[in-house]
Amino acid sequence: MNIALIGYGKMGKEIEQIAISRGHVIVMKIDIQNQGDLTAENLSKADVAIEFTGPETAVNNYMKCFEAGIPVVSGSTGWLERRAEVENGCQSKQGCFFYASNFSLGVNVFFALNKYLAKMMKEFPQYDVSMTEVHHTQKLDAPSGTAITIAEDILAFSDKKTNWTIEADSASNELYIKPIREGQVPGIHTVKYDSEVDYIEITHSAYSRKGFAFGAVLAAEYSAGKQGILSMSDLLKF
Repeated sequence: MNIALIGYGKMGKEIEQIAISRGHVIVMKIDIQNQGDLTAENLSKADVAIEFTGPETAVNNYMKCFEAGIPVVSGSTGWLERRAEVENGCQSKQGCFFYASNFSLGVNVFFALNKYLAKMMKEFPQYDVSMTEVHHTQKLDAPSGTAITIAEDILAFSDKKTNWTIEADSASNELYIKPIREGQVPGIHTVKYDSEVDYIEITHSAYSRKGFAFGAVLAAEYSAGKQGILSMSDLLKF
């Protein structure tokens, strides 16, 4: 399979190594130095594009892939307020868009566990839920896209919480997410249910970026030749 890498930072380089090890060919690498090379003609050489950039460029990158008829797999964060626009753009071109806030297989198991626990804890209002997420100092957005996914899944089942916040002086109806930026931490996400007598806690901790990169390559393999809006739930058949 021929892959276009849109975004060639630390994650892009990890994806490249894993893709090559699985027999794929990287036919294009786009970074800040050569953004003008992201054209329909160049994209036509690829079977699928993997996009890891930032909110200022991600949506435009998606649209270029849709125009070129190339499936795009993305893990970029910070652009989700434009999600309806992106999905409409994909569908109007009969394209394929695979988005995940986190491609790690372990994190997606954690997502499923978090939903199940949130559904259970709805019956126990004496527990108050909060979250912590820890990432490396180079990560600028807070909370992380992964933390937002976790939080929104909790809110979907909660009668007590109506929205999430990163403000420490949160109201009782707000789900507090504490973002921490330190060292070179790839990502740690914790959900805690606390009561007067005990607490229940679930945590996912990543050792490296390899898990995220591996999942992104699996998503690319899954998306090649497909149409529509896809997610890790489709890939993992949850």
